[in-house]
Amino acid sequence: MADEPLKPGQFVAERAQKILYELDRIGPKVVGSTANEVTSVAFLLNEVEKIRSEMRGDLFHLEVDVQQPTGSYVVGTMTSIYQGIQNVVVKLSPANSNSSSYLLINSHFDTKPGSPGAGDDGTMVVVMLEVLRQMSISESGFMHPIVFLFNGAEENPLQASHGFITQHKWAANCKAVINLEVGGNGGRDILFQSGPNNPWLVKYYKQHSKHPFASTLAEEIFQFGILPSDTDFRIFRDYGNIPASTLFQDVLFRIPEKTFYLSFELYPMPGNYITQSAGHAVFFDFLGLFFVTYTERTGIILNYCFAVASVLLVGCSLWKMTCVSEVSAGRISILFASHLGLHLAGCLLCIGLPLLMSVLYDVSDRTMTYYSNNWLVIGLYICPAIIGLVLPSSIYHSFKSDDKISHPYQMYVGLHAHCVVLSLLTIALTAIGLRIPYMCMISLFLYIVSLLINLLTTLHDRGYYWVLTVQISQLFQYVYFCYLFYIFLVIFFPAMGRNRDSANPDMLIALICAVGTYFALGFVVPLINMFRWSPYLLICLGVVTFIFSMISITEVGFPYRPKTSVMRVNFLQTRRMFYEYDGNISVNDSGYYFDYQDRRALRPLKDYAVNLTGLTSVDGYCDKYVMCGIPCFWSSWCRGISSAAWLPREEEVAVPGNLKLNLLNKTLSKSGNSARFEFELSGPPHMGLYIRPLDGVAVEDWSFIRTMLDKPDKYSPPYQIYFSYGVDSSPFKFHIDFMKSDGQLDGQIFELGVVGHYVSQDFERDETTIRFIADLPDFVYTMEWPSLFMRYIF
Repeated sequence: MADEPLKPGQFVAERAQKILYELDRIGPKVVGSTANEVTSVAFLLNEVEKIRSEMRGDLFHLEVDVQQPTGSYVVGTMTSIYQGIQNVVVKLSPANSNSSSYLLINSHFDTKPGSPGAGDDGTMVVVMLEVLRQMSISESGFMHPIVFLFNGAEENPLQASHGFITQHKWAANCKAVINLEVGGNGGRDILFQSGPNNPWLVKYYKQHSKHPFASTLAEEIFQFGILPSDTDFRIFRDYGNIPASTLFQDVLFRIPEKTFYLSFELYPMPGNYITQSAGHAVFFDFLGLFFVTYTERTGIILNYCFAVASVLLVGCSLWKMTCVSEVSAGRISILFASHLGLHLAGCLLCIGLPLLMSVLYDVSDRTMTYYSNNWLVIGLYICPAIIGLVLPSSIYHSFKSDDKISHPYQMYVGLHAHCVVLSLLTIALTAIGLRIPYMCMISLFLYIVSLLINLLTTLHDRGYYWVLTVQISQLFQYVYFCYLFYIFLVIFFPAMGRNRDSANPDMLIALICAVGTYFALGFVVPLINMFRWSPYLLICLGVVTFIFSMISITEVGFPYRPKTSVMRVNFLQTRRMFYEYDGNISVNDSGYYFDYQDRRALRPLKDYAVNLTGLTSVDGYCDKYVMCGIPCFWSSWCRGISSAAWLPREEEVAVPGNLKLNLLNKTLSKSGNSARFEFELSGPPHMGLYIRPLDGVAVEDWSFIRTMLDKPDKYSPPYQIYFSYGVDSSPFKFHIDFMKSDGQLDGQIFELGVVGHYVSQDFERDETTIRFIADLPDFVYTMEWPSLFMRYIF
C-alpha cells in the first residue's frame, strides 16, 4: 500500500488481504443468519462508501442497490424457493456514457455452514472490491458501465444469482459475465467455463490475460458433471442467456490481475457480438506463456486434417522402409498390423492396470490414500500405467526378431502405431461432437513435424538418428501434458473428499493418471525397447509400485490430516415426530443423521473415542416413510439418502426454534375425486417439504412452479420443496391439488414431511451434541446443525 502512489492503476493485494481478514472475522455467513443478512451487508456497504469517497467523481458515477428478491426455480431434483434473500449490487458508470450494455462481475459473500469462507468466496469478494476501487480512481476511462454483484445466497444453492438475473433492473442490460469462484486447495487460477456459444469471449481473455491458464478440457469436464460442483455460471447461462466465463482460483495474486484487465478491456464490446455468438471455442494455453483459441468449426477441420495427414505420412514412412529394407509391402504391413495390435493392447493395459489398482484399494477399504500425500499416485497409478503401455511390445521384442527389417525401423513402426491410434481417436471424438480431441491434435502435430523432418532428410534411414527429432518434439508434448494433468489432479484431489460414498473416487484419479501418462509418454516409453535391459526397467517399475503400495497401507497413506486435508462429516442432530392419519404419534425419537461425504464413510472413526454404537443404514425405512424418514437438506443429499446413516441417541434433541404447519383449508371438488389443501408454514430460515401421494393419488397442481409436474419422466414422488428466507421471515403459504382418477378421495391421500433446519450459529447446539463433537478426532471437520422432522398423513 505504501508503494501505491508510485504504481497507480495496479491492484493492491495488501489492502485486499486486510479487507479479507475483516470479512473473515465475521464468521460463518449462512443465509438467514445475522452474520449474513445484517453484518456482512453492512460491511460491504461500508467498503463501497469508502470507495465512493475516493472516486473520481468527474469521471465516474457509482450507484448502489441492495436487492431483496423472492422467486423459485428447479435445481437438481428439488424446487428451490427463496424469499427476501439479499444482493449488494454496485454499478460503476463512465460519466459521459449512455451505453445500455453492461459487464457483470459476480462473486458471493455467503458461506457454507460452519465456515467463515475466507477462500470460498471471500477471496473473490475482496478482489472485486479492490478492482472496483482501482477502476473508480483510474485516469483511464471505459465505454460501458460495469455491475459488481456481491450475491448473498450462492451456497443455498445459487438462489441470489437467480434472483438477480431474473428480477433486477440492471440484469437485462448485462451482456457478459465474469464469474469469480474458488475451488481446490491451492494452485493457479483457471478459466473453467465460457460461453454459451460466444467464442469472442475467449478471444478477449486471450488478448488481455497476461498469464493465461485455460483449457477446453476443463470446461467439458465441468459441463459433464465429472467434478462435483456447481456455480452461478449455470444460472446466468440458463436464465439470463448471456455469455459468461468462470475463473476458478484460490491465490490472491494472479486472479486480481486477470479480473482487472478483463474488466477494462472486455469493453468496448464488439458491436456485432450477437452475430459472433455461434458455436463454442476450443482453447488452451502452453505453460501460461501463450494462449491458443479457435472456433469449434475450425477445430473440427484441424482435427480431421491432422488425423488424415498423420496416416498419410505414416504410409509414406512405411513405403520408404519397404524400399530401403528390400522387403515386400505385405511384410511391412504385417509388421505394422502386429505393432498396431500390440499398441492397442498396451492402451488397454495402460488404462486397465491403474483402474485395477483402484478397485483393489477399494475392496480393501484403502481408498483415498493420496488425499494427504498426493505423490503416492506416482507409484500407485502412474507406474502401472507405464508398465501397461510398454509391456506388450516389450514381450514381443524379447521373443520376436525380424532380421530382414532393422531394429530401428521396428521401433519406428511402434511409434507409427501410436500415431495411427491417436488419429482414429481424434476422428471418433470429433465425430461425436467433443472438443477435447485438441489434445490428440497437439500430439499428432508434434509427431508429424518430426516425421516430416526425418523423411525430408536422411535421418529416417540412418539407424536411430530419427530418435533425436522425435524426442525433441516430444519434450514439448511431455511438458505440456504433465503441466495440464498435474493441474487437474490438484483440482480433483480435494474434491474426492466430498464425492460421496456411492462411487470409488480412486477410479477417477487412476483414470486421470492413466490418460495423462498415455498422452505425455505415448511416444516415449516404447523406445525403452531400444535397449536390452528394458525388461529390467519394467521390473524396477513394478518394484516401485510395490514399495508405494506398502507405504500407502501405513500411516502415510491415511487420508486425513488436521487443518490441511480433513475428513468431512456432515450430520444433523434430529428430532423426529411422525403423526399418523388419526393424529397419534407413531415415532418420537432423536438421533444423528449422517450424510456421508466420501467413500470411507465413518469407518476411519471406529478406533477413536466417539460412540457410534447403533449406527444403521436408513435404507430399510425408505418404503415406510417419506424420504426414508430423514431430513435431507438439498437434492444432492436426498439423491444419496439410501446410503445415509442414522445413529439413535437417548437424550432428546433440543430444538432451538419453532416449526409450525397450519392446515388453512381443505376443499373437495363436487365429483369427490380431487381436493385442494392450503397450508401456512413458519419456522427457521431453512425449511423443507417432502410430498408423497399415496396409492392411486397424483398431484394435479400446486402453487409452486410446475416444472416437476410437467416433466413426470424426469421428476417423480416424493417431491422435494426447499424454502429459505433472508430478511423476510413472513410465513410461507402454499397449496397442493390432488386427484384420484379411478375413485373418490377418501381416507389417506398423501404423506407430507415438514423439516426445519436450524443451520446458523444463531441457533444453539445442545450439550449432548457438543460432547459428541468433542469426541471426534482432530482430523474431522463437521458441518452440523439441529433439525426437526415432522411427518403428517392427510
